Amino acid sequence: MKTLSLKLDDEIFEETEEVLKEKGMARNRYINEAVDFYNRYYHRKKLARAFEKASGMVSESSMDINAEFDQLMDEGAV
Repeated sequence: MKTLSLKLDDEIFEETEEVLKEKGMARNRYINEAVDFYNRYYHRKKLARAFEKASGMVSESSMDINAEFDQLMDEGAV
């Protein structure tokens, strides 16, 4: 486990202290869970952007394939 020195804005610190009292949780555990949550959120957003990019890359070829199928259906081949 790593030891860090952390500076929080006063408002964030006060709000965090209120949450900690309500939850009965140690500050260290709360901050660990918060950072873990944000890391997972970041990776999901990164993955969503990658899927969006990949979808855009195959969109044109998908439309071409659909047009070819439509043509084959119009010709009675399918």
